[in-house]
Amino acid sequence: MAAQTTGKTVCFKNTKPPSALLPLAVRQQKTMNIKTKILLGLGFLFSVILLLGGLGAYYLDQLSTDAVVILRDNYHSLEYVRDMRQAMGDKAQKVEDYPKFQQNLRLQEKNVTEVGEAEPTNNLRAEFERHQRDTSLSVTEINRLLNQIRDVNMQAIVRKNGEAEATANRVKNYMILIATICALVAFSFIVNFPGYIANPIRELTGSIKQIANRNYEQRLDFKSGGEFGELAAAFNDMAERLYAYEHSNLAQLTFEKQRIETIIANLKDAIIGLDENNRILFLNPAMEQITGLDQQGNVGKYAPDVALHNDLLRSLLQAPQPEFTSPPFRGGAGAGASALKIFADNKESYFTKDVLDVYLPRNQQSADNGAATTAGKVIILKNITRFQELDLAKTNFIATISHELKTPIAAIKMSLKLLANEKVGLMNDEQKQLVGHIGEDSDRLLKITGELLDLSQVESGNIQLDVQPVPPREIVDLAIQAVHFQAEQRRVALETHLPETLPPVSADLEKTAWVLVNLLSNAIRYSAENGKVIVSVTLDNETVGISVQDFGRGIDPKFQSRIFDKFFQVPNRDGHKSGTGLGLAIAKDFITAQGGTIGLESEPGKGSVFSFSLKIHKQA
Repeated sequence: MAAQTTGKTVCFKNTKPPSALLPLAVRQQKTMNIKTKILLGLGFLFSVILLLGGLGAYYLDQLSTDAVVILRDNYHSLEYVRDMRQAMGDKAQKVEDYPKFQQNLRLQEKNVTEVGEAEPTNNLRAEFERHQRDTSLSVTEINRLLNQIRDVNMQAIVRKNGEAEATANRVKNYMILIATICALVAFSFIVNFPGYIANPIRELTGSIKQIANRNYEQRLDFKSGGEFGELAAAFNDMAERLYAYEHSNLAQLTFEKQRIETIIANLKDAIIGLDENNRILFLNPAMEQITGLDQQGNVGKYAPDVALHNDLLRSLLQAPQPEFTSPPFRGGAGAGASALKIFADNKESYFTKDVLDVYLPRNQQSADNGAATTAGKVIILKNITRFQELDLAKTNFIATISHELKTPIAAIKMSLKLLANEKVGLMNDEQKQLVGHIGEDSDRLLKITGELLDLSQVESGNIQLDVQPVPPREIVDLAIQAVHFQAEQRRVALETHLPETLPPVSADLEKTAWVLVNLLSNAIRYSAENGKVIVSVTLDNETVGISVQDFGRGIDPKFQSRIFDKFFQVPNRDGHKSGTGLGLAIAKDFITAQGGTIGLESEPGKGSVFSFSLKIHKQA
């Protein structure tokens, strides 16, 4: 057999046994198959059982026949003699007065079976007839003849009993000998025959395990023929084909492996690969530089054991936490991910961690239910330091510009107040209208500037929170008081649903009230005239929830997932947008920074429900 590779021909010596090279029909004629051998073995055991049973039945029948002969031939004669002796009775009586004697004599004449029994029986008949002619004769001769008949039968009983005992002893010896021989043969069969079946199967199982471990040089050589010989030939043929395939593709597999290793080594992202048992498969140079581990000394080791002496690796192996471990990175690639601050490249650098689970292809899955089988995971650290620096510069720029804009905007508002003062001079209606528009634009600019300052504070991670135990009712009252005038202008009724007793929450009163004011302002803005907005407070285990429900046009489902994104605004019916798109994003940051959650439920045409929850304050 030969396996063709690129530019090379590898030859393999045929290791099949000579019997494996013969046609199947010829091999079947030369060797018995397993089924025939099992049938022969079971047939032998069945024959042994029949032999023992037949011999036992035969000798038992012989013993039974001997006992019947004794009973029939001799014991009955003794009974007849006894009855005739009793029938003689008093010798003074007439013999013809003894019908019982005559009856037993006739029976005895019919039961003459022993040598020497016929003569005394005949003499007894003659003596009996002589007594019939002369009743005065003595019965001594009759008694003598009866004793002679008795003695003959007693001797026969003793002789036959000895013969029966000899037969019983002979049967016992024969049965013991035959049973011993059969037991030895059966024991040898029981000991050797299972091995004949089990040993090849055990050898086949071990060889299959060797093949599974990629030892394709494993071969089987069963001395027995039949099915096991065919099985060994088929197994060896399979092993040879696998061996040829393995070596014919070895160069290509090695080249592909080296190419993959080169690609991984030249990636700028830090990568570490783990198998399904959390053992390290590889580390590229970027990961080696960050973690301080070397690939040569750690590949194959159990990752948690290595992490005991490496804090960064221990952090990478831990499951992602729901809370930020460092200031979040916003904007650019990987927005919204939690950044890890690591000292690398001689400075503090920021990385995001991605964990990719690796699954076997569907045709390699071994699970019976067809579920995907994991083959390990890959942990990737992406360096986002440049983006973090750009984001920080953007945040500082926004903060600086917002702060600088507040001064001219405040001067504009002051000038508008002076223009509105009649002491400075009177204005016509057109001038008053222009001044009013300028005032509205100034207020809008001031609001945008304040939101930008809040946003820059959030993004820089410098949120100034004054967390105190705050009654939820105080938050609601403060927010409603702030939007009361706006609700009156829009003719929107404000309803509050608060339980009588509520535990205090851990919150910053000012910023939480600002969040609720923002939600109420939006609800009032999108409510129809003469509508209503409902503020509800609920208690749920360890949190207190505050919700704002309006009955406006609602929010389209395609916009709901982005409603808390920065600068996102839901378009009006005419396609125009209003506001800056920062209010809800800042509200989410304020609530998240206090350890709470915020969410939305909305159905077009039926309104929306914005809600947030805060943790109940616990006494230290």
